[in-house]
Amino acid sequence: MTRTDAETRRGLLAGVAAYGLWGLLPLFFRLLHHVDPVEIVTQRILWALLLILVILAARRTLPALRQALGDRRIVLPLAGSAVMIGVNWLTYVWAVNADHVIAASLGYFLNPLVNVALGVIVLKERLRRPQLVAIAVAAVGVAILAASALTTLWISLVLAFSFAFYGLLRKLTPVAAMPGLGVETLLLAPPATAYLFWEAGHGGIGFGQDMATSLLLILSGVVTTVPLVLFAVAARRLPMATLGLLQFLAPTLQFLCGVVVLGETLSAGQMASFALIWAGLILFATDSYNSARRNRVAAA
Repeated sequence: MTRTDAETRRGLLAGVAAYGLWGLLPLFFRLLHHVDPVEIVTQRILWALLLILVILAARRTLPALRQALGDRRIVLPLAGSAVMIGVNWLTYVWAVNADHVIAASLGYFLNPLVNVALGVIVLKERLRRPQLVAIAVAAVGVAILAASALTTLWISLVLAFSFAFYGLLRKLTPVAAMPGLGVETLLLAPPATAYLFWEAGHGGIGFGQDMATSLLLILSGVVTTVPLVLFAVAARRLPMATLGLLQFLAPTLQFLCGVVVLGETLSAGQMASFALIWAGLILFATDSYNSARRNRVAAA
């Protein structure tokens, strides 16, 4: 296996793990339905920052964080990615606890298509004809899903575009996964802290109400940090098109959580769209496998 093949394999494994964990997040955040969504996000930021600093210290890579903070070429794009991920987190947590898990999953079904578009338009990536067919089939499925949920489409659009631009900014920023995430959370920490102080003076905060709530809020830092680190690893090793199509794993799991576990209503249109999206995924995966096999034969 060449170094490039090994890097691609690590990126693929990291991407599958990240999207798998994200796919199960509705079950975690539903346990915090009694906490203000903005507080959940601010707690996520602060506990994630603490965990990131501990990891960086344990790996003796805190100098990399300080170096990144001193480089405007890194801080400025990460300020943009921090805003994007903050908007994404807040919208997602609110949607889950307002019984709109299917709408949230639609956002992440839309997101890969936005990723593919950004890869082609911004990064000048080229798609093979079978990949274009796969994307077209999946796009029809997403269009059907969107048409059946117009009242909550804004949730889906905010989630799709905020995370697509987050991924693009992280891909283009020359910084390692952990230091980059450290910069993002450091930039978000001041407004998060300010909000918690404000909320404490206007009715109190959820943290400290009971042991279970406090532990879940602490764990929110873990479930935030781990998949984001895995995603950052995948984003730097995989083409945007591959990363975009791989992301269908997360919304599929979210979709199933909403319908099977949380009991949200599933319409016939949603079932049809689900089938088309998976058909597109199968076409894309088959083409990727055949292309990789041809490349291995040619290199032999």
